[in-house]
Amino acid sequence: MSEVDAADRYVIGVDFGTLSGRALVVRVRDGAELGTAVHEYRRGVIETALPDGGPPLPPDWALQDPDDYRDVLREAVPAALAAAGVDPARVIGIGTDFTACTVLPTLADGTPLCEVPELRHRPHAWVKLWKHHAAQPQADRINALAHERGEPWIGRYGGKISAEWQFAKGLQILAEDPEVYRRADRFIEAADWIVWELCGAETRNACTAGYKGIRQDGQYPSPDYLAALDPDFTDFVTKLDGPLLPLGDRAGTLSARAAAWTGLPEGIAVAVGNVDAHVTSASAQALHPGRLVAIMGTSTCHVLNGTHPAEVPGMCGVVDGGISPGAWGYEAGQSGVGDIFGWFVRHAAPAGLDSHERLTELAAAQPVGAHGLVALDWWNGNRSLLVNHDLSGLVVGLTLATRPADVYRALLEATAYGTRMIIEAFAEAGVPVDDLVVAGGLTSNRLLMQIYADVTNRPLGIIGSAQGPALGSAIHAAVAAGAYPTVHEASAAMGRVDEGVYRPIPDNVRAYDALYAEYRALHDHFGRGGNDVMLRLRAIRNAAVDAAAAPHDSTLEVVG
Repeated sequence: MSEVDAADRYVIGVDFGTLSGRALVVRVRDGAELGTAVHEYRRGVIETALPDGGPPLPPDWALQDPDDYRDVLREAVPAALAAAGVDPARVIGIGTDFTACTVLPTLADGTPLCEVPELRHRPHAWVKLWKHHAAQPQADRINALAHERGEPWIGRYGGKISAEWQFAKGLQILAEDPEVYRRADRFIEAADWIVWELCGAETRNACTAGYKGIRQDGQYPSPDYLAALDPDFTDFVTKLDGPLLPLGDRAGTLSARAAAWTGLPEGIAVAVGNVDAHVTSASAQALHPGRLVAIMGTSTCHVLNGTHPAEVPGMCGVVDGGISPGAWGYEAGQSGVGDIFGWFVRHAAPAGLDSHERLTELAAAQPVGAHGLVALDWWNGNRSLLVNHDLSGLVVGLTLATRPADVYRALLEATAYGTRMIIEAFAEAGVPVDDLVVAGGLTSNRLLMQIYADVTNRPLGIIGSAQGPALGSAIHAAVAAGAYPTVHEASAAMGRVDEGVYRPIPDNVRAYDALYAEYRALHDHFGRGGNDVMLRLRAIRNAAVDAAAAPHDSTLEVVG
């Protein structure tokens, strides 16, 4: 940690992740990180049943409790200030980022519907986390109708709207709990809701409105289109539409209530909300075109600035100003990365080998291709390029000689192949990717990083901060507070990156080219209609789960 100077000014960045929130105290003049603290969400991810005796949840649900987010402000921010030894009076702004698309229905004043007593046991009243994938049927309808009608915006999203995004989740609420839909005055990204909690003013950020809310060229999908989906869905945009602000702007000032939570001065700047992946581009000094940032954690999000709009098949979206003002921001992603590795360690690796460190050590000793395996990285569905969360994982080549480290390495490689698919789709659409910068918790795995450099055949830099999203939020807070005129200038002063830490090894590149060709063949066969067995298996599973959960009549019918 750097020394604290009583004359310096500071900002706070708060990163709301999947399982916890992190607060970071950052010095404005150089981006030095003075103190940090983490608060684990009390309820974590709600996947099997609502809390406090609530009803069970169907497959593919993932909910959260919004009060866990408030607890991050109450606990992590004061703890980070204490760890930094910074006088709160020297703090001039706070910025936040969030997982996305993580959305919740609220009353007109921002009260989450799950905090309305009579709705507490209604699953659709709760926060839908980004990895809530139960809205795939609604996403399929949205996409089919958009293509049937020739909607102009569908190409900006690679031809498919994801089940993770706002419209699919909103349509699912309407279909399955119309009362909750009607009670929802607002339907809002958690990224914007937490800013509302901080400053008492509702705003919408350009990033989530564009990528997750289908807002293109200044407008949302038309009422005619929404009515064609469902006549009762026509008002959905009125639940989304709020004051829209560009990234780096000031959303408002810290309210007295939020000042009491955080220990920060009332009236300091609150930055417009942002997404954890996109905000990391600023901390990685990666705002110029051609540099792709891969934020690798439980999932991976790939973000890239370009000079012009292009329609890239399978992308999450391209948005004017979606990453930084003045550029076209592109987003792609993989819905499972670290989650896949964690699944294998927890559920498939035998005792004695059930650690990432030991499996990585054994896997690193292998030559490329020695395990004889190729895997598809779809344990949590496919976000890009196929945009289908009913797809599932696959490992090909298993024999009686296969060992746990072989499968583990194949899973590492599969995620790298998925990233290469995304990079090639960008390049084929005229959006060049010159190099990569990786951020997130997985940067500590040196084998994984070298695999990515070899598979993509590109130099790979590492962000110079272990807290990329939180630092990016702090950078935006500095701009919102007026310390820098633009995000670009704040990024240059406060961000950091270690350039070219990993370089492609030519022999490995050649070996991986052959393996990637097999991955691509499997990808297209199982993901593009060659064999829909994964979709059929998902349907069989869901039917079996539904049947098991259905109440049974225990009364015996007597026939005679």
